[in-house]
Amino acid sequence: MNLTFLGTGGAWGLPELNCHCRICSEMKRKGERRQRTAFLLSGKQTVLMDCGPDIASGLARNHVTKIDAVLLTHEHGDHYMGLDELVAYKRSLLRGTFEPIPVYATARSWLVIMQRFQYLEAMGVIKPQIVEPGMDFHLGDLRILPFKTWHGDFAAGSVGYAIDWEDERRTARLVYTSDFMDLPSLQPELINADYLIIQSFWLNEPAKNRPHHMSFQRAMDYMNRINPTREVFLVHIGDGDMVPGDPANTMLKKVEARDPLKDARGAPYPIPLDQAQWQQTVERVASDRGLPHKITVAFDGLTVPL
Repeated sequence: MNLTFLGTGGAWGLPELNCHCRICSEMKRKGERRQRTAFLLSGKQTVLMDCGPDIASGLARNHVTKIDAVLLTHEHGDHYMGLDELVAYKRSLLRGTFEPIPVYATARSWLVIMQRFQYLEAMGVIKPQIVEPGMDFHLGDLRILPFKTWHGDFAAGSVGYAIDWEDERRTARLVYTSDFMDLPSLQPELINADYLIIQSFWLNEPAKNRPHHMSFQRAMDYMNRINPTREVFLVHIGDGDMVPGDPANTMLKKVEARDPLKDARGAPYPIPLDQAQWQQTVERVASDRGLPHKITVAFDGLTVPL
């Protein structure tokens, strides 16, 4: 099984349009980019997790010629507004040879998504499938368990997914939280997963978490509770942390930290400006706190054999 990150950024991607903050400026200087978070699981079949506005370029860069299924986590535009791009997989085949792509989401999410994309079902491009938290289903050799997440009242249908497959005569499991601020309950099936993909929108938890996202500061608690045995991947990286001395800290998106992460001397850890700094800071924080997990800050195009 291969895991490929098509995008690893937040709802507007990075660097953001019309932004001159220190984070976006440094990413522009280094030519780095994070598109909206989405990834592929490729084995006997290819499963796409979320389908945001950037999906066409991500699929093209990775030469994805077939999608067997799509799993949608919730009804926010950065996770489903690219569904129209799936038409390309029908248009490029001979007439009568295309089978509609099964797309899975909760009933609450479909209420929103179908207002925009019902025509894709009528065209035979997608085949909507309803999932229920706590009710598992199978996609070929994959067993998939949706679990309820809390991402605020405007994402009432939000779920994460636990995905199982056979790996060297044992069952391997990947847990993906998607966007969330809390889990209503921590199901036993999530504990001791092999891999965890978890949101890290900020380094530090903001004083007021208005968009109901997860910071790395709080994500460490979920890492300890879920206790993945092989690797943690951080995704949905944003640029909302305030960088000391940055005039752009007055921007609406910039948020003050509630109680920033500090080292043993009591000094706040530096706010990461780019991929290398994110990885360095995460490794330093994890080491200082004795976290046993291997943590990788995912980046667009990263492919990992699982």
